[in-house]
Amino acid sequence: MEIILLERIPRLGQMGDVVKVKDGFARNFLLPQGKALRASEANKKKFEAQRVQLEARNLERRKEAEAVAEKLDGQSFIVIRSAAETGQLYGSVSPRDIVQVLDENGFKITRNQVEMHHPIKTIGITNVNIALHPEVIVTISLNIARSESEAERQARGERLDSAEAIYGEDINESARPEEFFEPDTGYTSEAEAESAGETDNA
Repeated sequence: MEIILLERIPRLGQMGDVVKVKDGFARNFLLPQGKALRASEANKKKFEAQRVQLEARNLERRKEAEAVAEKLDGQSFIVIRSAAETGQLYGSVSPRDIVQVLDENGFKITRNQVEMHHPIKTIGITNVNIALHPEVIVTISLNIARSESEAERQARGERLDSAEAIYGEDINESARPEEFFEPDTGYTSEAEAESAGETDNA
């Protein structure tokens, strides 16, 4: 389907461009949200007649988005979720959840503004892009953890899905039982015995 873009659409074009898109994308997203018109002769004339108003409205929206961007860009938000010891979430963090988190912190956005290809399914710190306007995109950080204290540890750079985090920092020491020592020499290996001069070759 050929359409006329009423605003900039990433990977499609700028306002006023006539582009071809899949019918479903046009019918389900671009046309109902007022982002485009079918590229008929009547609509082309309609667009040209309204171009000045559309550009003025776009400029106003961009300025509003830039004001929000100054406060939102680079911010970090903690999201508490239940998860297995390996870090796998019991569920996921979706665009709907991100909208709710931002709303609780005073930022009003819609799900369509959250640029995510798939839900987040593990704990950790993840960057997500938010399209406040087609020309104003910011990046926020989501600190997804099982508790506030775990979120603080992650913020300091710890990985909570590692073996040490799950089983404790002494995991490597506990993997070396005392029976590994040779009872007669007390050395842990032939190499140590050699260095002490107590092998047959010495």
